[in-house]
Order: sequence, then structure tokens, then C-alpha cells
Amino acid sequence: MGDITDAAAGNDPAPAIGAILMQIAVNPDGTITRPEVPLVPPSSAGGAAVSRDVPLDASLGTYLRLFLPNPAPATKLPIVLFFHGGGFVLFSSATVFYHAHCEAMAAAVPCLVASLHYRLAPEHRLPAAYDDAASALAWLLGGAAQADPWIAAHGDLSRCYVMGSSCGGNMAFFAGLRLRVDYSPSSAGAVRGLLLHQPYFGGEERTPSEARSDDDAMLPLEANDKLWSLALPEGADRDHEFCNLTKAMAPAALAGLPRCLVTGNRGDPLIDKGREFARWLAEQGGVEVVTRTEHEGSHAAELFVPERAHELFAAMREFMTAADGA
Repeated sequence: MGDITDAAAGNDPAPAIGAILMQIAVNPDGTITRPEVPLVPPSSAGGAAVSRDVPLDASLGTYLRLFLPNPAPATKLPIVLFFHGGGFVLFSSATVFYHAHCEAMAAAVPCLVASLHYRLAPEHRLPAAYDDAASALAWLLGGAAQADPWIAAHGDLSRCYVMGSSCGGNMAFFAGLRLRVDYSPSSAGAVRGLLLHQPYFGGEERTPSEARSDDDAMLPLEANDKLWSLALPEGADRDHEFCNLTKAMAPAALAGLPRCLVTGNRGDPLIDKGREFARWLAEQGGVEVVTRTEHEGSHAAELFVPERAHELFAAMREFMTAADGA
């Protein structure tokens, strides 16, 4: 498939992300051919942040890419466990624009970012990505992170946040549900909040006449349908709880969920679902929710437009400051 480097280099994210999604080819044998997206190694060179990779599960090929502000401040930093987007099918913590985004986040918030390289569908359908997210959470809360030199020197393990963008926002939500199941209250309490940016949920497929006018530019209807068909468990439809949780999940399941920040942009075709999700959390689940969904821009704009990234980082800082003062 074609290289999308030129598209991703522009200031308008719509052609870049739309081009990537539309280049996913499903082969006759059920495998897929992914578009060529540049990957970059971790960097120890001078810049706004430095990075290095930490193995998570060598048998599965998963790892965490850590990002540390450069220079690191004298005070301990909050830790953000980050899950990238890509419809559960694309990208990596090493993908050029997610790497750059995490560098900018670490420097601007500031925070220590641990970005998860997780298994992708359809080779590993859901819940594989959720299992990898749970393993990353166990690394963070279960003691292994304490042995990492960057965490030990610069991270505050009492101030952790679980964050995701798009499908990563979906993953962060399900990781949050694991807290009260897998951890003691004292361990779970180290997670001060969930940061859910443009979380990727949906219900039944829509016809083109039902789609918003900007869907074709930003998240083409056929690409959205393709992503869910590749990611959901075999035989599952779009009303599965992984996709349509406001219909399939009982509000009682939300008991004990940490405080949530739900963010998104007005031009994102996912924005209506995001707002519905935030209302469901607050009104049906009794979760404390902060909503910031009125910024300009479209889906994934923060990856390519600095102003959108700065708005997201400002919302993160505000949310974290309030959590620190609680």
C-alpha cells in the first residue's frame, strides 16, 4: 500500500487519518495489508523529551515506550499510561505521530508517559488489546515500575493516570474497570483518573444517509465499519459491550470507576457518541466526569495541529491539578 508520510505532514489531519484508514486492505484469506506508516526509534538525543523502550511481555511482543521531559524537573512527575489510537488495527507507540505526540505531552503537561505497544486486530481480536492494557496496568501498579530507573528517579507512583485516544480511550475505560476487580483499594487509589480522549465507541452500523456530513472527510463510514468488523470477537455484532457499552453494560458495572476526563473536538464524527458516553457515566453510573468537548478541530487533530494539542494538554493539567488538590 502507499506511504502516507506526505499526508501526515500537513496541518489538516483529515486527509492524513482518512487516507490511512482507507488504505487498509482485507485480503481474500482474511488477513489484512496495512498502509505503510513511518516508525521511529526511542530517542536519547536533546529535545523536549527523551524516550526508551521497556519490555512488557516478550512472548507477545508488547512493550512500553517511556517519555521523560528533557531536562527532567526536580519534582516528581505524575505518570500517564497511554494507549494510542488506530481502531485496534493500526499504529504503535513507535508510529511517528504518536511518538511525537507523547514527546510533546511529556514536556508540556509535564508528566512521565508510558505508551503501550499492544497487539493489533485482526491477528489478535479483542479482548487481546484489553489484556495487554491490563498487563501494562499491572506493571504500573504491581511493583515492577518501581524498579525502572526513570520511574524511581522522576515518577510519582501515587499520581497515576490511565489515558487513551480513540480506540485507546475505549481501552482506558476498560482498564479502569479492572481496577476495583484486580487491585486493593490502596493500589487502585494510585490511579487518580481516566483521561478519555475522543473515545471510540459505537452502535449499529449507519447507512450513508444517516451519517454526519463530515464523516466522509474524517472517519469514512465504510472504514469505521471495517475497523469494528476486524476488531470485535468473531461472530460479535456492533451491540457487543466492547463497542456499544451504553446499551450492553449495566450502569452498576461502573461502581468505583475513577474520576474521568472526557475530551473531544466539535468536528469529530465521534463527538456525539463521546458526549453520550460522558452523560451515561455521570447520570447512570454516578461517576465524577469532567467534559471538554467544545474545542475546534476534527478527529486526531492534536496529532498534527499544535494548537489542538496545547488545548488537550491544558485540559489534562487542569484535571490533574484538581485531582492533586482533592
